[in-house]
Amino acid sequence: MRLRTALCSTASALSALALLTGCNSGSGTASSSSDAPLVGVDYPRSDTDFWNSYIKYTPEFAKQLGLSLKTTNSQNDVAKLTANAQTFISQGVKGIAMAPQDTAAIAPTLAQLEAKKIPVVTVDTRPDTGKVYMVVRADNRAYGEKACTYLGTKLGGKGKVVMLQGDLSSINGRDRTEAFNDCMKKNYPGIKVFGEATNWDGAVAAQKLQTDLTANPDIKGVYMQSSFALSGTLQVLKQKGLLVGPKDNKHVFVVSNDGIPEELKDIAAGQIDATVSQPADLYAKYALYYLKAAIDGKTFQPGKTDHDSTIVKVRDGLLEDQLSAPLVTADGGTYGGIPSLKSDDKSLWGNNLG
Repeated sequence: MRLRTALCSTASALSALALLTGCNSGSGTASSSSDAPLVGVDYPRSDTDFWNSYIKYTPEFAKQLGLSLKTTNSQNDVAKLTANAQTFISQGVKGIAMAPQDTAAIAPTLAQLEAKKIPVVTVDTRPDTGKVYMVVRADNRAYGEKACTYLGTKLGGKGKVVMLQGDLSSINGRDRTEAFNDCMKKNYPGIKVFGEATNWDGAVAAQKLQTDLTANPDIKGVYMQSSFALSGTLQVLKQKGLLVGPKDNKHVFVVSNDGIPEELKDIAAGQIDATVSQPADLYAKYALYYLKAAIDGKTFQPGKTDHDSTIVKVRDGLLEDQLSAPLVTADGGTYGGIPSLKSDDKSLWGNNLG
């Protein structure tokens, strides 16, 4: 499939196609060609199914795009990410993809890389300040809005829900939290939201959910801002006798974010109700695509793409390719005007892992 982005120069169209299909003049492998551009990819963590899927996809797309690859893992630690960036510099990389979890503290590292003319693509997160070549990310406010609309519809605009937040030092945690709260306040004022900060920690999320359910046994909804909380949430609901099918009056409606295989299976089984599928495969694909484009000197401007996304200008010097992230449900229905895909839809990356 041909990638048709809003390139500033139409003269680069053929080379953009070659980029996407892997039909470049290199050997087609990630590491064996001496003339394959060397890029660095820092994995933010390897303790979640979502990021492990991203890690799996990255070398596959590097090979497809004719890139030589160096990788590190910063383990959710901005100090390690900074050190890993220094390692990449010493290795002579031509570009770096990273997913900084602390989106404020990464600014000095971005400034250093900019000074050295090493282009950076950030994946999943957007830096609070500083410039990068491109942000590859889904619309995280839409995550919160979709979760809110689904729960608001299912609860008929009344009741209590728990929001298991990620980390408010992350733009993702802030976007999802603010959008969920704004949507509830505007569209479902009869629903009370218990917001719980968890720092993307599953054990913390489970403990806070248990506390909320003990104090408010009439809670009828849970919004997990990521699948990090999936296992603990199901365990708590089971302990409380609430892990029952959606037709049971005791059922607690659960919405997640990520779209990992386990979530899709749990939706089909009636244990959770919905997720927003965050595209782990496309994050890897387009992070590397934009690194190759940066190395080749291409430029982009805001506009629609033909991979079902939109490049938007976030601020001066910062563009973001907002990839599609569909709502996923058991029935593939439309909720509050928001369409969804069925959990067994083969277009979902979570149904296509080898």
